[in-house]
Amino acid sequence: MLLHNKIRDIEPGEVVKVIATDPSTARDIPKFCTFLNHPLLQQQREGDLFIYFVQKKPPEDA
Repeated sequence: MLLHNKIRDIEPGEVVKVIATDPSTARDIPKFCTFLNHPLLQQQREGDLFIYFVQKKPPEDA
């Protein structure tokens, strides 16, 4: 998944904006965030677009 790779490449606390057209992301991205403990800061729908803001979780020792 592209989101998983991008999250791996950014620093803890940074935010990724995801713009998708696949309705299944409404299920998949929140589950991804829950499973890996990354905060889902916002999700919205604008017409056919699904927009998410995902923050990389801080390190375990923070």
